Amino acid sequence: MGSCCTPDHSCSTGGTTAVAVAEATSTVYAVSGMTCGHCETSVTRSVGTVEGVLSVAVDVAGGLVTVTTDGAPDDAVIGAAIDDAGYELTGRA
Repeated sequence: MGSCCTPDHSCSTGGTTAVAVAEATSTVYAVSGMTCGHCETSVTRSVGTVEGVLSVAVDVAGGLVTVTTDGAPDDAVIGAAIDDAGYELTGRA
């Protein structure tokens, strides 16, 4: 089964890429307990394994985690991943 997509999931046809970007949703979550680069790495790895997550950006100083998903995010699943990393999701920012 062939695919036009490269290993990094970008597509060689402009139309498909535009559709994928249009469906992406970024959600910002408030997370307590993060204090350093290790915290950032732990949260990024844990949330990054959630199905549908395209990218994770962590702002340790602000206590914020921006999660980009390929549709509406499942807050419960994102919260569980943050909990698994040892931190607490306190809500959407």
